[in-house]
Amino acid sequence: MKIGLFGGTFDPVHLGHLSLARAAAEKFDLGRVYFVPADLPPHKTKRKLTDFQHRFAMLALATAEDKRFVPSLLDAHTGTPNYSVETVRRMKSALGKSDKLYFLIGMDAFKDISTWRKPVELLGECEFIVAARPGHSLGDAARALPASLRPAETELRALSKQRSGTIVLPGATIHLLDELRERVSSTQVRAIAGRSAKQLSRYVPKLVAEYMKKERLYDERASTLESAAANGRRMLSLHQGHRQ
Repeated sequence: MKIGLFGGTFDPVHLGHLSLARAAAEKFDLGRVYFVPADLPPHKTKRKLTDFQHRFAMLALATAEDKRFVPSLLDAHTGTPNYSVETVRRMKSALGKSDKLYFLIGMDAFKDISTWRKPVELLGECEFIVAARPGHSLGDAARALPASLRPAETELRALSKQRSGTIVLPGATIHLLDELRERVSSTQVRAIAGRSAKQLSRYVPKLVAEYMKKERLYDERASTLESAAANGRRMLSLHQGHRQ
């Protein structure tokens, strides 16, 4: 079976995550997509994350309607930072010999791949499916690779004209999942968390929106951001009135 591993903080999971997973599953015939929330993500240590149990609960609600999607506890409470290379190896150790693993990731995150822990080893462990927004190309993915894997400049220029397809290199195989148009981010959802569940359902699944309201997740952060935005609008209005 072809299997996708989709890691992240999922704080919270939103419709963009599900759109990426659905598109990858359909294009690459993935029988399962494991959503693996990180307990201690090494790249997001400056911001306090929502408790793991809440993030996992929201993932369980978000993935319930698609039998291909499975919320995973693979990175739960390991006690150490959740490095992707180790997550992938733990996942592979549990798979059958006929299973094939794909790593799902957005282009914005993939552009930093060379700064991750043991990136060359990670890229050699499984094939990558990189979700691109409009305007991205295979060249963007290739330029993000560690120097030892990166193609020559002439090949990079040729790849920059390709909006879909696959790069097969010694040590790395990258598939470009082209032009996903679900434009939403977890940061955006946290900022508007004070709105009604109906309004939030434009950005997250309905059950996730209801869970967020029930557990009062992100309310403090949302009210702070909304207040700052309101103050900014008020100051602009006063400034404009003074000029008039």
